[in-house]
Amino acid sequence: MPKLISLYIRHSIIGFALSGAFVAMLLYFNVANLWHLVSHDAAGWMAVGLLVLFNGIVFSGVQFGIAIMSMGRDEDDNSRGGRRPERVRGMAQALVPIPVRARDDRRMPR
Repeated sequence: MPKLISLYIRHSIIGFALSGAFVAMLLYFNVANLWHLVSHDAAGWMAVGLLVLFNGIVFSGVQFGIAIMSMGRDEDDNSRGGRRPERVRGMAQALVPIPVRARDDRRMPR
């Protein structure tokens, strides 16, 4: 199996595990009276399943994004990133506004 696919599967599993822990904490701490709503309804198990599923999708995507973003190489560590303004005598050049004339050809209604 390619390394990227195994990386994606591994971090998706981690994201779904985090989702399960998150939903368990939501129910345990009874946030917004969620435990009462889930336990006193016939379709409460479906609500918990959907919470785990949709939070799992979000958490696994974030987990995979963090894993990909942290795969930088050593030569990238010294880069400063972005463009900096040119410096003149040790100070950055100030932006100077330039006036632009605009002609208004619209006529006033009578």
